[in-house]
Amino acid sequence: MGGALMDIVVRAAVVFLVLWLAIRVSGKREVAQLSAFDMIMVVTLGDLVAQGVVQEDYSLSAATLAVSTFCLLSLLLAWMHYRFPRSRPLLSGRARVVVRDGEPVLDVLSSERVTIEDVHEAAREKGIRSLRDIELCVLEVDGGFSFFTKERSSADDGAQSS
Repeated sequence: MGGALMDIVVRAAVVFLVLWLAIRVSGKREVAQLSAFDMIMVVTLGDLVAQGVVQEDYSLSAATLAVSTFCLLSLLLAWMHYRFPRSRPLLSGRARVVVRDGEPVLDVLSSERVTIEDVHEAAREKGIRSLRDIELCVLEVDGGFSFFTKERSSADDGAQSS
């Protein structure tokens, strides 16, 4: 029993070092900057690591190789994204306008599987009360919304203060 527990400790230490090295090589990003693909990859890596540590696979080298392969492919995609700007829409997607001049762009909302309620909620979080106040709403590649509101003219301000 003691030998099996120590084997798990050694395996965990080796996997820890491999993951530490992979994170150091892959660069710094905040959790908020992770894409959906990155999050899926983190979960998958967790499963691969668990198999290597608790011997479900019986091969620490297989877990190390799998984690290393995932990290190298991730670095390759990041390099392609940086080196070949034309590949960015394919690799990361592209931003899409979902509201223009206060009107929802329904075909874009539909193709992106975003509801108008999602847009309303995001607008309220930014202090925007009505879609009429939005010049452009952009669904960014990370899934967030960017809002550009209409500028109020001085005539509008004068009418409201009277």
